[in-house]
Formats: sequence, structure tokens, C-alpha cells
Amino acid sequence: MKRTAFILLFLFLNFGALAIGGSFTADGVASDWNQNLNKAPWTPPGWVFGAAWTFLMVCYSIYLAFAVVQFQNKRLFWGVYLLQWVLNVAWNPLFFKYHWTEVALIDLLALTAVIYFSLLRFIPLRSWKAWLLLPYAIWVVIATSLNAYIVFMNP
Repeated sequence: MKRTAFILLFLFLNFGALAIGGSFTADGVASDWNQNLNKAPWTPPGWVFGAAWTFLMVCYSIYLAFAVVQFQNKRLFWGVYLLQWVLNVAWNPLFFKYHWTEVALIDLLALTAVIYFSLLRFIPLRSWKAWLLLPYAIWVVIATSLNAYIVFMNP
């Protein structure tokens, strides 16, 4: 499969994940429960989340298109990718629908571990291609800190 086809495949899969997760977000963000949470002072404005996820998924899709071709162990690659996909989608209903902030935090910690595993394992850090995953790696740390703040500052 050509790299362009892989980019399109991963764009479809990653934006599909965002769409599924996003179906739980719209009502959740506007809910009284979410509006009344004590949130971290570094919480960005709402529009940043949509812009950030769009940018992240484009970079991540390009990264994956290189990684899937370059990484030898395809079974491991697809297993790690699937785990990332499920963890990414699962966070939204855990947090916004069920209000399970602690479980959502565990989900984000697992997602962070998977992203950093991917960063360290699939494409060598000395390659410019690894930089495509760095924004996602940074973002999940920020998201984890935001979720952790909510867990610890909302009795």
C-alpha cells in the first residue's frame, strides 16, 4: 500500500475516533455537571480542544503512515494502534457521559503510556518523522493534568 493510501486510511480511522468520541462531548461540555467542575487554571478555552485534536490527528496520521511501513512487527504495530484508538474513544463517554473522572484519568494515563511507547518504539527519535508524534505526546500529558486536577479538586 502506498504511503498516501496509508495517510488517508489513518485520517479516516483517527477522525472517525474523534467523531465517535465527540458524539459524547457536545452535550457533556454544556452540561451543568461540567460547567460546575473546579477546573485547572491552565485549562484552555473550548475552541482550543477542537483545533488541537484536528492538528494532532493530521500529524499522527502522517506519522502512522511512515511507521506502518517502517516498523517490522506489524502485529505489534496494529495492536498498539488499536489500543490507542480504543483508549482515545473511551475517554469521552467515561468523562462526559458517566462522569467517571477517576476511570477517565486511568484511561488517559494508559493512553499516555501507549503514545510514549509508540514514540520510542516505532520510529527512531533521531528521525524527523518522530517529531510528528511529539504534539500528541505533549497533548496527552496536558489532558492528563487537566483530568487529574478535576479528580483531585472536586470532592
